[in-house]
Amino acid sequence: MDGEVNETFLTLDGHVELHKYRYLYFVVTLTVYIFIVVANLTIVYVIWMHENLHEPMYVFIAALLLNSVIFSTNIYPKLLSDFLSEKQIISYPACYVQFFLYYCLGASEFSLLAAMAYDRYVSICKPLQYATIMGRTTVSIYLSLAWLVPACLIAVMVVLNVNVKLCKYDINGILCNNSIYGLHCVDSKVQTVFGAVVLVLTLLFPLLFIVFTYTRIFIISYRSSKEVRKKAAQTCLPHLLVLISFSCLCAFDVIIARLGSNLTKVVRLIMTLQAVLYHPLFNPIIYGLKMKEISKQLKRLFSQAKVT
Repeated sequence: MDGEVNETFLTLDGHVELHKYRYLYFVVTLTVYIFIVVANLTIVYVIWMHENLHEPMYVFIAALLLNSVIFSTNIYPKLLSDFLSEKQIISYPACYVQFFLYYCLGASEFSLLAAMAYDRYVSICKPLQYATIMGRTTVSIYLSLAWLVPACLIAVMVVLNVNVKLCKYDINGILCNNSIYGLHCVDSKVQTVFGAVVLVLTLLFPLLFIVFTYTRIFIISYRSSKEVRKKAAQTCLPHLLVLISFSCLCAFDVIIARLGSNLTKVVRLIMTLQAVLYHPLFNPIIYGLKMKEISKQLKRLFSQAKVT
């Protein structure tokens, strides 16, 4: 690419043997994307249509699934376009839009999981006060904060980075994530410090809160009746599985940012795909199979579809 283009566009250099497998990549990715959208939105539809599912726990699940759809839509259409293009490039502003949505939605995921953990804590440990504590206003506030706080923090990160001078124009990846920091000529202390603050506020604090909350739930459940322990296991296990899955995939993103230059292109591609592939697929499967009421309504929906 010539100098003028390099000032405006970045090359996504993380694809492996794209010329050889582009149509295979395209078909597999398109299939996965369609499944992600359909599976997540089907469960959201089920929650929306049935009044018995208009409870805080299911509202948070619906928000989490919508998060997955938007997260995937931020990534997959661009990937599909790149698979069929001769040059895998992205404009500098578009790269930061993808960066913003990628980390904003990722941080929102932890916030929503923290809200769900608190909801389960109140439901199991303070059942008589549940209706009072987890009212519609409270749920609306939690949902708003889960999206607005990460959005504001990540927006500041983008503003701090967008005018930084670039010395490279090739991203060692297939999307705009932490890899863009490797393009900067100089590392800014302000950006590094603020990035650490954002990491603590959006990831570490919610994670510690979730661990503390579930620890309290398990302690109280262990001391309670068998019925309480059963309820805790049925409603908390899916959330914990999703939390563990998402935490592991976030760890992949951090590893890519810190050790990307020491990893082969194939390893970086595999780790990136795990970060953007498994979790949006994992969410609807876990909640669709493990949440009793959702599973029951899904079976009814599919049985009606077969009849018609």
